[in-house]
Amino acid sequence: MQTLIDYKPGDIIAFSGFGRLSNCINLATYGIPHWNISHVGIVAHAYDRLFLFESTMQSCLPCAITGKFIRGAQAHRINEVTDSYNGRIWHYPLYRELYYHEEARLEDFLLDTIGTPYDEMGAFRSAGIGLSWIESCFREENLSSIFCSEWCIASLSIIGIYPTDNVSRWNPNKLCRTLRRNGILHKPVRKK
Repeated sequence: MQTLIDYKPGDIIAFSGFGRLSNCINLATYGIPHWNISHVGIVAHAYDRLFLFESTMQSCLPCAITGKFIRGAQAHRINEVTDSYNGRIWHYPLYRELYYHEEARLEDFLLDTIGTPYDEMGAFRSAGIGLSWIESCFREENLSSIFCSEWCIASLSIIGIYPTDNVSRWNPNKLCRTLRRNGILHKPVRKK
């Protein structure tokens, strides 16, 4: 079990499950099942506690902020998610600590978007390099519904860490690969 001291706001936690859906996501995003990433969440403070903010349709935990089961944008205590997850987990530390104003903007954005429905079609459209690029030419970003990597990159973009022209085209593998390549995230630490 890892301690919360390891995590700081802006860090990304990445997952690769052992189920069929995770395998399909990996294959569609040029990843290797059981090894590359099929889901991501971002770490942030809310109400003086550290949470994992993730958009998912498969959580067996109620949102720690609303107390409700949500199909979409939600927050959980980090250890509750990592301890119960059936698969591999990596912690991608942000390259630096956030300044106070960045951390406050991150918290505000994430809390304002809690409860936003999960974007199944957007997640499907983000798959693959060619498909996501073509989709981004014809569709503007839309945060009326959110999938996991879209919420993470929107969060980093809104605070100025990694501005992007269209948050809706980012899938979990592309997100972590690109941010690693550009020095935004440090080398991942395997947590499970």
